[in-house]
Amino acid sequence: MTYMDKIQIYFPKEELDALRAEAERSGRSVAGLVRDSVRKTLLKPRPPGGPVGLWEGEPRRFSVDHDSVYDET
Repeated sequence: MTYMDKIQIYFPKEELDALRAEAERSGRSVAGLVRDSVRKTLLKPRPPGGPVGLWEGEPRRFSVDHDSVYDET
């Protein structure tokens, strides 16, 4: 079992209503949704600095093929 500290968080009504609606829809607790959000946004691995690829995998076409792809003959 994982040890947890209890804290108190105040949300504006609109945000709390949205959390409760999502908890109801997904069958999860509000606390579970908040914990999951913290894991996904604050604890996710940070990408290394430097250039970032805009796609993954092998390219399907190369830049020299541009004209043949968009050629209107």
